[in-house]
Amino acid sequence: MPGAWLPLLLAGGLALSARGDPAALLRRDNDASGRCTYSFTVASPGEGSCPEAGSVAQLREELAALTARLSRLEGAGGVGGMGGSGPRGELQRAKERLEEEKGRLEREKEELGRRLESRTQEIARLRATRCPPGTGGVPGRDALGSTQWEPEPLSYQELKSERTELPASRLLEETALGRPRAEDSGCGELAWVGEPVVLGRADTIAGKYGVWMKDPEPVAPFTRETTWRVDTVGTEVRQLFQYEAAEQLARGYPAKVHVLPRPLESTGAVVYRGGLFFQPRRSRALARYDLRAEAISAERELPGAGYHGQYPYSWGGYTDIDLAVDETGLWVVYSTEKAKGAIVLSKLDPETLEIRRTWETNIRKQSVANSFIICGTLYTVSSYSAPNATVNFAYDTATSTSRSLSIPFENRFQYLSMVDYNPAERRLFAWDSYNMVAYPVRLTHT
Repeated sequence: MPGAWLPLLLAGGLALSARGDPAALLRRDNDASGRCTYSFTVASPGEGSCPEAGSVAQLREELAALTARLSRLEGAGGVGGMGGSGPRGELQRAKERLEEEKGRLEREKEELGRRLESRTQEIARLRATRCPPGTGGVPGRDALGSTQWEPEPLSYQELKSERTELPASRLLEETALGRPRAEDSGCGELAWVGEPVVLGRADTIAGKYGVWMKDPEPVAPFTRETTWRVDTVGTEVRQLFQYEAAEQLARGYPAKVHVLPRPLESTGAVVYRGGLFFQPRRSRALARYDLRAEAISAERELPGAGYHGQYPYSWGGYTDIDLAVDETGLWVVYSTEKAKGAIVLSKLDPETLEIRRTWETNIRKQSVANSFIICGTLYTVSSYSAPNATVNFAYDTATSTSRSLSIPFENRFQYLSMVDYNPAERRLFAWDSYNMVAYPVRLTHT
Protein backbone atom coordinates (compact mmCIF):
# COMPACT_ATOMS: atom_id res chain seq x y z
CA MET A 1 0.00 0.00 0.00
CA PRO A 2 1.99 3.01 -1.29
CA GLY A 3 2.27 6.04 0.96
CA ALA A 4 0.93 4.18 3.95
CA TRP A 5 2.78 3.26 7.19
CA LEU A 6 2.52 -0.40 8.16
CA PRO A 7 3.21 -1.14 11.80
CA LEU A 8 4.83 -4.57 12.22
CA LEU A 9 5.42 -6.49 15.44
CA LEU A 10 8.57 -8.49 15.28
CA ALA A 11 9.55 -11.55 17.34
CA GLY A 12 11.59 -9.45 19.78
CA GLY A 13 8.47 -7.37 20.66
CA LEU A 14 9.91 -4.17 19.08
CA ALA A 15 7.51 -2.09 16.95
CA LEU A 16 9.09 -0.81 13.75
CA SER A 17 7.62 1.06 10.73
CA ALA A 18 8.56 0.97 7.07
CA ARG A 19 7.54 3.09 4.12
CA GLY A 20 5.79 1.00 1.50
CA ASP A 21 8.13 1.54 -1.38
CA PRO A 22 9.82 -0.89 -3.76
CA ALA A 23 13.13 -0.59 -1.86
CA ALA A 24 11.63 -2.26 1.16
CA LEU A 25 11.89 -6.04 1.14
CA LEU A 26 9.61 -7.93 3.52
CA ARG A 27 10.62 -11.45 4.66
CA ARG A 28 8.82 -14.04 6.69
CA ASP A 29 10.72 -17.00 8.16
CA ASN A 30 10.98 -19.32 11.16
CA ASP A 31 13.68 -18.53 13.70
CA ALA A 32 15.96 -21.13 15.38
CA SER A 33 13.21 -22.05 17.86
CA GLY A 34 10.58 -22.53 15.14
CA ARG A 35 8.62 -19.30 15.71
CA CYS A 36 7.37 -17.29 12.73
CA THR A 37 9.12 -13.93 12.35
CA TYR A 38 8.79 -11.02 9.93
CA SER A 39 11.73 -8.87 8.86
CA PHE A 40 12.33 -6.27 6.20
CA THR A 41 15.24 -4.28 4.77
CA VAL A 42 15.25 -0.65 3.57
CA ALA A 43 18.00 0.91 1.44
CA SER A 44 19.83 3.76 3.13
CA PRO A 45 19.02 7.10 1.51
CA GLY A 46 22.46 8.65 2.41
CA GLU A 47 25.03 5.80 2.38
CA GLY A 48 26.21 4.05 -0.71
CA SER A 49 27.69 1.09 1.24
CA CYS A 50 28.24 -0.17 4.82
CA PRO A 51 31.94 -0.50 5.57
CA GLU A 52 31.39 -2.74 8.59
CA ALA A 53 29.36 -5.23 6.58
CA GLY A 54 32.45 -6.56 4.83
CA SER A 55 34.25 -6.75 8.13
CA VAL A 56 31.44 -8.76 9.68
CA ALA A 57 31.45 -11.18 6.74
CA GLN A 58 35.22 -11.51 7.01
CA LEU A 59 34.99 -12.14 10.75
CA ARG A 60 32.35 -14.74 10.14
CA GLU A 61 34.58 -16.53 7.62
CA GLU A 62 37.54 -16.43 10.01
CA LEU A 63 35.34 -17.70 12.83
CA ALA A 64 34.13 -20.56 10.65
CA ALA A 65 37.72 -21.45 9.71
CA LEU A 66 38.81 -21.37 13.35
CA THR A 67 35.88 -23.53 14.33
CA ALA A 68 36.76 -26.09 11.67
CA ARG A 69 40.43 -26.09 12.74
CA LEU A 70 39.49 -26.50 16.39
CA SER A 71 37.29 -29.45 15.46
CA ARG A 72 40.20 -31.09 13.64
CA LEU A 73 42.56 -30.53 16.58
CA GLU A 74 40.03 -31.90 19.04
CA GLY A 75 39.58 -34.92 16.84
CA ALA A 76 43.37 -35.53 16.69
CA GLY A 77 43.64 -35.04 20.44
CA GLY A 78 40.90 -37.54 21.06
CA VAL A 79 42.66 -40.17 18.96
CA GLY A 80 45.99 -39.50 20.70
CA GLY A 81 44.34 -39.71 24.10
CA MET A 82 43.18 -43.19 23.20
CA GLY A 83 46.68 -44.40 22.37
CA GLY A 84 47.26 -42.85 18.94
CA SER A 85 50.47 -41.44 17.58
CA GLY A 86 49.96 -37.80 18.67
CA PRO A 87 51.91 -36.08 21.48
CA ARG A 88 49.11 -36.74 23.94
CA GLY A 89 49.30 -40.44 23.16
CA GLU A 90 53.05 -40.58 23.83
CA LEU A 91 52.60 -38.79 27.15
CA GLN A 92 49.77 -41.07 28.13
CA ARG A 93 51.77 -44.19 27.34
CA ALA A 94 54.77 -42.88 29.30
CA LYS A 95 52.52 -42.17 32.26
CA GLU A 96 51.08 -45.68 32.09
CA ARG A 97 54.58 -47.21 31.99
CA LEU A 98 55.62 -45.19 35.05
CA GLU A 99 52.51 -46.28 36.91
CA GLU A 100 53.24 -49.93 36.06
CA GLU A 101 56.88 -49.60 37.23
CA LYS A 102 55.78 -47.91 40.45
CA GLY A 103 53.35 -50.72 41.14
CA ARG A 104 56.02 -53.37 40.47
CA LEU A 105 58.50 -51.69 42.83
CA GLU A 106 55.88 -51.39 45.54
CA ARG A 107 55.11 -55.11 45.22
CA GLU A 108 58.83 -55.97 45.43
CA LYS A 109 59.19 -53.77 48.51
CA GLU A 110 56.32 -55.55 50.21
CA GLU A 111 57.79 -58.97 49.34
CA LEU A 112 61.24 -58.02 50.70
CA GLY A 113 59.61 -56.74 53.87
CA ARG A 114 57.82 -60.05 54.35
CA ARG A 115 61.05 -62.01 53.77
CA LEU A 116 62.99 -59.85 56.23
CA GLU A 117 60.31 -60.24 58.88
CA SER A 118 60.26 -64.01 58.35
CA ARG A 119 64.06 -64.25 58.57
CA THR A 120 64.13 -62.11 61.73
CA GLN A 121 61.52 -64.31 63.37
CA GLU A 122 63.44 -67.46 62.38
CA ILE A 123 66.69 -66.12 63.85
CA ALA A 124 64.92 -65.15 67.05
CA ARG A 125 63.40 -68.62 67.29
CA LEU A 126 66.74 -70.33 66.76
CA ARG A 127 68.46 -68.11 69.29
CA ALA A 128 65.80 -68.83 71.87
CA THR A 129 65.85 -72.60 71.39
CA ARG A 130 69.38 -73.49 70.28
CA CYS A 131 71.78 -71.53 72.51
CA PRO A 132 74.85 -73.71 73.19
CA PRO A 133 76.34 -74.30 76.65
CA GLY A 134 78.01 -71.19 78.01
CA THR A 135 75.58 -68.63 76.64
CA GLY A 136 73.12 -68.91 79.50
CA GLY A 137 70.23 -68.79 77.06
CA VAL A 138 70.65 -65.04 76.58
CA PRO A 139 69.11 -63.90 73.28
CA GLY A 140 71.81 -62.67 70.93
CA ARG A 141 74.51 -64.92 72.38
CA ASP A 142 73.82 -67.64 69.93
CA ALA A 143 76.39 -69.88 68.39
CA LEU A 144 74.58 -69.83 65.08
CA GLY A 145 74.32 -66.32 63.72
CA SER A 146 72.79 -67.82 60.59
CA THR A 147 69.68 -69.73 59.53
CA GLN A 148 71.57 -71.75 56.93
CA TRP A 149 72.48 -74.55 59.35
CA GLU A 150 70.04 -76.97 60.91
CA PRO A 151 71.68 -77.78 64.25
CA GLU A 152 71.87 -81.27 65.67
CA PRO A 153 70.81 -81.96 69.27
CA LEU A 154 72.95 -80.17 71.83
CA SER A 155 73.82 -83.52 73.37
CA TYR A 156 76.29 -83.82 70.46
CA GLN A 157 78.33 -81.04 72.04
CA GLU A 158 78.35 -82.40 75.58
CA LEU A 159 81.92 -81.98 76.73
CA LYS A 160 84.15 -84.20 78.85
CA SER A 161 85.26 -81.90 81.64
CA GLU A 162 83.51 -79.49 83.95
CA ARG A 163 82.58 -75.94 83.03
CA THR A 164 85.30 -73.40 83.76
CA GLU A 165 84.25 -69.99 85.01
CA LEU A 166 86.29 -66.99 86.06
CA PRO A 167 85.51 -65.05 89.24
CA ALA A 168 83.58 -61.87 88.48
CA SER A 169 86.03 -59.82 90.54
CA ARG A 170 88.93 -60.87 88.33
CA LEU A 171 87.01 -60.12 85.15
CA LEU A 172 86.11 -56.65 86.41
CA GLU A 173 89.72 -55.99 87.34
CA GLU A 174 91.02 -57.07 83.95
CA THR A 175 88.37 -55.12 82.04
CA ALA A 176 89.26 -51.99 83.97
CA LEU A 177 92.96 -52.40 83.21
CA GLY A 178 92.31 -53.01 79.51
CA ARG A 179 95.43 -55.19 79.15
CA PRO A 180 97.02 -58.29 80.67
CA ARG A 181 99.49 -57.80 83.52
CA ALA A 182 103.17 -57.62 82.57
CA GLU A 183 104.21 -60.48 84.85
CA ASP A 184 102.34 -62.98 82.66
CA SER A 185 104.73 -64.78 80.34
CA GLY A 186 105.00 -68.13 78.60
CA CYS A 187 102.17 -70.52 77.76
CA GLY A 188 98.99 -70.93 79.71
CA GLU A 189 95.22 -71.09 79.44
CA LEU A 190 93.17 -68.23 78.05
CA ALA A 191 91.58 -66.30 80.93
CA TRP A 192 90.52 -62.97 79.44
CA VAL A 193 90.02 -61.13 76.14
CA GLY A 194 90.13 -57.33 76.20
CA GLU A 195 88.31 -54.75 74.15
CA PRO A 196 89.09 -54.53 70.42
CA VAL A 197 91.37 -51.77 69.11
CA VAL A 198 90.77 -50.63 65.51
CA LEU A 199 93.99 -50.52 63.46
CA GLY A 200 92.57 -50.04 59.96
CA ARG A 201 89.44 -50.04 57.87
CA ALA A 202 88.66 -51.21 54.34
CA ASP A 203 86.97 -48.60 52.15
CA THR A 204 85.37 -50.83 49.47
CA ILE A 205 82.89 -53.69 49.46
CA ALA A 206 85.76 -56.10 48.72
CA GLY A 207 86.91 -55.51 52.28
CA LYS A 208 83.70 -56.40 54.12
CA TYR A 209 85.45 -59.72 54.86
CA GLY A 210 89.18 -60.18 54.95
CA VAL A 211 92.29 -61.30 56.80
CA TRP A 212 95.22 -59.29 58.17
CA MET A 213 98.42 -60.81 59.57
CA LYS A 214 101.92 -60.38 60.93
CA ASP A 215 104.62 -63.02 60.86
CA PRO A 216 105.59 -64.06 64.44
CA GLU A 217 108.83 -65.61 63.05
CA PRO A 218 109.71 -63.43 60.04
CA VAL A 219 112.44 -64.01 57.49
CA ALA A 220 114.56 -61.06 56.26
CA PRO A 221 113.93 -58.61 54.68
CA PHE A 222 110.58 -58.78 56.48
CA THR A 223 110.17 -57.98 60.17
CA ARG A 224 107.62 -58.53 62.90
CA GLU A 225 106.23 -55.08 62.03
CA THR A 226 105.59 -56.01 58.40
CA THR A 227 101.83 -56.28 58.04
CA TRP A 228 99.88 -58.25 55.44
CA ARG A 229 96.29 -57.93 54.30
CA VAL A 230 93.87 -59.64 51.89
CA ASP A 231 90.37 -58.35 51.05
CA THR A 232 88.47 -61.57 50.41
CA VAL A 233 85.14 -60.55 48.86
CA GLY A 234 85.16 -61.73 45.24
CA THR A 235 85.68 -64.80 43.09
CA GLU A 236 89.27 -64.11 41.99
CA VAL A 237 91.02 -63.01 45.18
CA ARG A 238 94.71 -62.71 44.31
CA GLN A 239 95.98 -59.45 45.81
CA LEU A 240 98.16 -59.59 48.92
CA PHE A 241 98.90 -56.12 50.29
CA GLN A 242 102.22 -55.56 52.07
CA TYR A 243 102.69 -52.73 54.62
CA GLU A 244 105.92 -51.77 56.38
CA ALA A 245 104.07 -51.35 59.69
CA ALA A 246 100.60 -51.23 61.20
CA GLU A 247 100.65 -47.41 60.96
CA GLN A 248 100.88 -47.70 57.19
CA LEU A 249 97.99 -50.17 57.28
CA ALA A 250 95.89 -47.57 59.10
CA ARG A 251 96.59 -45.02 56.36
CA GLY A 252 95.70 -47.54 53.66
CA TYR A 253 98.85 -47.15 51.52
CA PRO A 254 100.62 -50.47 50.86
CA ALA A 255 104.34 -50.60 50.16
CA LYS A 256 103.78 -53.39 47.66
CA VAL A 257 101.01 -55.51 46.17
CA HIS A 258 101.70 -59.19 45.50
CA VAL A 259 99.57 -60.94 42.89
CA LEU A 260 99.15 -64.58 43.88
CA PRO A 261 99.58 -67.25 41.18
CA ARG A 262 96.30 -68.81 42.30
CA PRO A 263 93.22 -67.20 43.85
CA LEU A 264 92.66 -67.99 47.51
CA GLU A 265 89.48 -69.07 49.29
CA SER A 266 87.96 -67.14 52.19
CA THR A 267 89.66 -65.78 55.33
CA GLY A 268 91.75 -68.71 56.59
CA ALA A 269 95.23 -67.58 55.48
CA VAL A 270 98.23 -66.95 57.79
CA VAL A 271 101.79 -65.65 57.40
CA TYR A 272 104.53 -67.73 59.07
CA ARG A 273 108.31 -68.05 58.59
CA GLY A 274 108.40 -66.03 55.40
CA GLY A 275 105.45 -67.69 53.69
CA LEU A 276 101.76 -67.06 53.11
CA PHE A 277 99.82 -70.25 53.82
CA PHE A 278 96.39 -70.38 52.19
CA GLN A 279 93.70 -72.58 50.65
CA PRO A 280 93.50 -72.23 46.85
CA ARG A 281 89.99 -71.50 45.62
CA ARG A 282 87.55 -74.41 45.20
CA SER A 283 89.99 -77.04 46.42
CA ARG A 284 90.88 -78.99 49.57
CA ALA A 285 94.55 -78.21 48.99
CA LEU A 286 96.93 -76.10 51.07
CA ALA A 287 99.61 -73.91 49.48
CA ARG A 288 102.68 -71.99 50.67
CA TYR A 289 103.52 -68.79 48.82
CA ASP A 290 107.15 -67.74 49.39
CA LEU A 291 107.06 -64.00 50.09
CA ARG A 292 110.67 -63.43 48.94
CA ALA A 293 110.60 -65.56 45.80
CA GLU A 294 107.00 -64.51 45.07
CA ALA A 295 106.11 -68.02 43.98
CA ILE A 296 104.32 -71.07 45.39
CA SER A 297 106.94 -73.26 47.08
CA ALA A 298 104.73 -76.09 48.38
CA GLU A 299 101.24 -77.46 47.81
CA ARG A 300 99.49 -80.48 49.27
CA GLU A 301 95.94 -81.81 49.45
CA LEU A 302 94.28 -82.10 52.86
CA PRO A 303 92.80 -85.64 52.80
CA GLY A 304 89.04 -85.80 53.13
CA ALA A 305 88.66 -82.13 54.08
CA GLY A 306 85.38 -80.45 53.28
CA TYR A 307 85.66 -77.33 51.13
CA HIS A 308 83.66 -74.58 49.40
CA GLY A 309 80.74 -74.60 51.81
CA GLN A 310 80.66 -78.19 53.09
CA TYR A 311 81.80 -77.50 56.67
CA PRO A 312 82.17 -73.73 57.18
CA TYR A 313 81.90 -71.75 60.39
CA SER A 314 78.40 -70.53 61.25
CA TRP A 315 78.78 -67.28 59.28
CA GLY A 316 79.49 -69.17 56.04
CA GLY A 317 81.92 -67.50 53.66
CA TYR A 318 83.47 -70.82 52.51
CA THR A 319 85.44 -70.97 55.77
CA ASP A 320 85.83 -74.75 55.59
CA ILE A 321 89.63 -74.69 55.97
CA ASP A 322 91.20 -72.32 58.50
CA LEU A 323 94.96 -72.09 59.09
CA ALA A 324 96.40 -70.94 62.42
CA VAL A 325 99.72 -70.25 64.15
CA ASP A 326 100.64 -70.45 67.82
CA GLU A 327 103.76 -70.82 69.98
CA THR A 328 104.21 -74.42 68.78
CA GLY A 329 103.87 -73.96 65.01
CA LEU A 330 101.44 -74.22 62.09
CA TRP A 331 97.93 -75.72 62.34
CA VAL A 332 94.88 -76.27 60.17
CA VAL A 333 91.25 -76.41 61.37
CA TYR A 334 88.71 -78.22 59.17
CA SER A 335 86.20 -81.10 59.12
CA THR A 336 85.55 -84.28 57.18
CA GLU A 337 82.68 -86.55 56.27
CA LYS A 338 84.14 -89.17 58.60
CA ALA A 339 84.06 -86.66 61.49
CA LYS A 340 80.43 -85.79 60.61
CA GLY A 341 81.08 -82.06 60.75
CA ALA A 342 83.06 -82.03 64.00
CA ILE A 343 86.23 -79.90 64.11
CA VAL A 344 89.36 -81.75 63.05
CA LEU A 345 92.70 -80.23 64.04
CA SER A 346 96.01 -81.11 62.35
CA LYS A 347 99.59 -80.01 63.02
CA LEU A 348 101.52 -79.23 59.80
CA ASP A 349 105.12 -79.15 58.67
CA PRO A 350 105.57 -75.53 57.51
CA GLU A 351 108.02 -76.48 54.75
CA THR A 352 106.30 -79.48 53.17
CA LEU A 353 102.71 -79.09 54.49
CA GLU A 354 102.75 -82.73 55.57
CA ILE A 355 100.44 -83.61 58.45
CA ARG A 356 102.37 -84.46 61.59
CA ARG A 357 99.43 -85.36 63.83
CA THR A 358 95.62 -85.05 63.83
CA TRP A 359 93.00 -84.64 66.57
CA GLU A 360 89.26 -85.10 66.11
CA THR A 361 87.23 -82.98 68.55
CA ASN A 362 83.61 -83.22 69.65
CA ILE A 363 82.85 -79.58 68.76
CA ARG A 364 80.64 -79.16 65.72
CA LYS A 365 82.33 -76.72 63.33
CA GLN A 366 79.13 -75.13 62.03
CA SER A 367 77.99 -74.38 65.59
CA VAL A 368 80.78 -71.85 66.22
CA ALA A 369 81.60 -68.56 64.51
CA ASN A 370 85.40 -68.88 64.38
CA SER A 371 88.41 -70.31 66.19
CA PHE A 372 92.05 -69.66 67.13
CA ILE A 373 94.85 -71.63 68.79
CA ILE A 374 96.97 -70.63 71.80
CA CYS A 375 99.65 -72.91 73.22
CA GLY A 376 98.23 -76.00 71.53
CA THR A 377 94.65 -75.37 72.70
CA LEU A 378 91.87 -74.64 70.25
CA TYR A 379 89.40 -71.94 71.34
CA THR A 380 86.09 -71.16 69.61
CA VAL A 381 83.93 -68.01 69.47
CA SER A 382 80.17 -68.43 70.01
CA SER A 383 78.77 -65.86 67.55
CA TYR A 384 79.99 -63.67 64.70
CA SER A 385 77.19 -61.11 65.06
CA ALA A 386 76.15 -60.88 68.71
CA PRO A 387 77.80 -57.80 70.29
CA ASN A 388 78.44 -59.70 73.53
CA ALA A 389 79.67 -63.08 72.34
CA THR A 390 81.86 -65.50 74.30
CA VAL A 391 84.84 -67.76 73.86
CA ASN A 392 82.72 -70.81 74.53
CA PHE A 393 84.74 -73.99 73.95
CA ALA A 394 88.34 -75.13 74.36
CA TYR A 395 90.04 -78.29 73.14
CA ASP A 396 93.43 -79.18 74.66
CA THR A 397 95.59 -81.22 72.29
CA ALA A 398 97.89 -82.22 75.17
CA THR A 399 95.07 -84.16 76.87
CA SER A 400 92.68 -84.60 73.92
CA THR A 401 89.82 -83.25 76.05
CA SER A 402 87.30 -80.44 75.70
CA ARG A 403 85.75 -78.05 78.14
CA SER A 404 83.17 -75.29 77.93
CA LEU A 405 84.03 -71.67 78.72
CA SER A 406 82.27 -68.35 79.08
CA ILE A 407 84.93 -65.71 78.44
CA PRO A 408 83.39 -62.43 77.18
CA PHE A 409 84.28 -61.55 73.59
CA GLU A 410 83.09 -58.27 72.02
CA ASN A 411 81.95 -58.14 68.40
CA ARG A 412 81.98 -54.36 68.19
CA PHE A 413 80.96 -54.15 64.53
CA GLN A 414 78.86 -57.33 64.60
CA TYR A 415 80.31 -59.27 61.67
CA LEU A 416 83.38 -61.27 62.67
CA SER A 417 84.82 -63.01 59.62
CA MET A 418 88.35 -63.80 60.82
CA VAL A 419 90.22 -64.20 64.12
CA ASP A 420 93.79 -65.47 64.64
CA TYR A 421 96.29 -65.44 67.48
CA ASN A 422 99.70 -63.79 67.11
CA PRO A 423 102.04 -65.43 69.64
CA ALA A 424 104.76 -62.75 69.23
CA GLU A 425 102.42 -59.94 70.26
CA ARG A 426 100.09 -62.08 72.37
CA ARG A 427 97.06 -60.51 70.75
CA LEU A 428 94.15 -61.71 68.68
CA PHE A 429 93.95 -60.22 65.19
CA ALA A 430 90.42 -60.06 63.77
CA TRP A 431 88.39 -58.69 60.86
CA ASP A 432 85.02 -57.31 61.94
CA SER A 433 82.86 -55.85 59.13
CA TYR A 434 85.46 -53.81 57.19
CA ASN A 435 87.49 -53.15 60.37
CA MET A 436 90.90 -54.62 61.21
CA VAL A 437 91.01 -54.94 64.98
CA ALA A 438 93.28 -56.43 67.69
CA TYR A 439 92.32 -57.84 71.11
CA PRO A 440 94.71 -58.08 74.07
CA VAL A 441 94.53 -61.41 75.90
CA ARG A 442 95.63 -62.76 79.26
CA LEU A 443 96.81 -66.29 79.97
CA THR A 444 96.89 -68.01 83.34
CA HIS A 445 99.37 -70.68 84.35
CA THR A 446 98.31 -73.99 85.83
